[in-house]
Amino acid sequence: MNHLHDLTFFDIYEKNALYKASSVAIHWEGEDTTYADLFLQTAKFANGLKKLNLPAGSRIAVLCKNHPVFFHLFGAVSALNFTLVLINRRLSPDEVSFIIEDTTPALIMSDKEMADQTKALTDSFTCLKHSFVIDETDQDFSNLYDNPPLVTPVHCSPADPFVIIHTAAMLGKPRGAVLGQENIILANQQIIHAFKLDETKAYLNILPLFHIMGINLGLGMLQAGGKNIIQEKFDPPKTLELIQEQKVNIFGSFPPILTNLIDAMEGNNFDVSNLEIAAGLEMPDTAKKWETVTGSKFWTMYGQTETSGLITFTEYFTKAGSAGVISSLANVKIADDFDTLLPVGETGEIIVRGPLVFQGYWNADKLNAHTFRNGWHHTGDLGMIDSDGFLFFKGRKAEKELIKPGGENVFPAEVEKAILEHEAVKEVCVFGVPDPKFGEGIKAVCSLNPGADLTKDDLIKFCGSLIAGYKKPRYIEFINKLPKTEDGTIDREKIKAKYA
Repeated sequence: MNHLHDLTFFDIYEKNALYKASSVAIHWEGEDTTYADLFLQTAKFANGLKKLNLPAGSRIAVLCKNHPVFFHLFGAVSALNFTLVLINRRLSPDEVSFIIEDTTPALIMSDKEMADQTKALTDSFTCLKHSFVIDETDQDFSNLYDNPPLVTPVHCSPADPFVIIHTAAMLGKPRGAVLGQENIILANQQIIHAFKLDETKAYLNILPLFHIMGINLGLGMLQAGGKNIIQEKFDPPKTLELIQEQKVNIFGSFPPILTNLIDAMEGNNFDVSNLEIAAGLEMPDTAKKWETVTGSKFWTMYGQTETSGLITFTEYFTKAGSAGVISSLANVKIADDFDTLLPVGETGEIIVRGPLVFQGYWNADKLNAHTFRNGWHHTGDLGMIDSDGFLFFKGRKAEKELIKPGGENVFPAEVEKAILEHEAVKEVCVFGVPDPKFGEGIKAVCSLNPGADLTKDDLIKFCGSLIAGYKKPRYIEFINKLPKTEDGTIDREKIKAKYA
């Protein structure tokens, strides 16, 4: 078999071990790991996984907080042609079960907090042959490293499934976006270029490593040969201590991270002078305050899991309201509902071509055919590109209306389905509203069945028993009757206009 055009993350780990052997790759809990040691640990780990005798293409589910094992997994899975199913820890048990059912992984790894849940999953799903808790006291997990390093990697093609990340539900079900190694390697190259990453830079992993932007920035820094500082979960004072101590240059942010950091800095003398970039989503006033307080720049961007992450970048105040200039490896156009390309300055659907477009949704042939129709990836997002090549995000198409509280993706249909499970609710319309803390909040306008009684707090609590906490509506309004269109369906636009 011809390996002429192959490049894997395992290759990148090996190259860094050869030429950046003593440079720090990972800082975790006060300890440094060099690139030489990272490759050795990863190669041993890969051999331990190989001895489980799983066939190429096997899925490994991961249900963990940020931890160095993510970097071992990215390298080992690359060497063995396995696929990581990266699961958002904030999902409800039912939502996690759906992902396991959808992807049938042979192995699951969890942290201690999720160990009981993974035990229940292994009891419920026969596909899960192996389960490990990433904890030094778990002898089974430690034994995976108690092996000589893997010498001969398994061949895999650039488009083979490398990670599956379930995005917000379409047609009522979460969909697993499949990304190959080439997708992510090339996406990371753009980040290296845009943010000028190299071996002198340090990135703080605040964003979860199961999230595409967390992967982009973490593996981008690894490709660049810089230092990844891993924080298990966001904690403002601890984050500021790490920024000061490790001379952090860059981190990723979703609301309300910046606000919490600014609040934690008040009255405290943290040295954040090495910070160059915070990158993500934010409100203009907060971004301006952040730049004033820290002297660093806030960058904004546009992307999806389906585009391997980011495909536009810009410093936030370069052009007011824009999501940045189209990146070098993405062909981005604006089209109308009939896929006719629109001229500069007109608003339509954002469509994408190029090597960053994902391999498709897992087990969803019909949806893939629709998403990739006429040779373009249809994002479901609306946008306009100006004459300087800056993309302006203009909302979402009705079929893919999306709410982004704190950077997470939530489809209204998902929330509506949960609310309608309550016996007191007759009809509901869910949509996004501005939220001072999370950027965008979830609002539900409901009507109740005759004689029914229900409080807002009780409905919010009920939703939290069915879906992830970040998907619960923060705002609820009860009305007697939801307005309808001529065809008898709920008039979403009229409701949004009146109640947003």
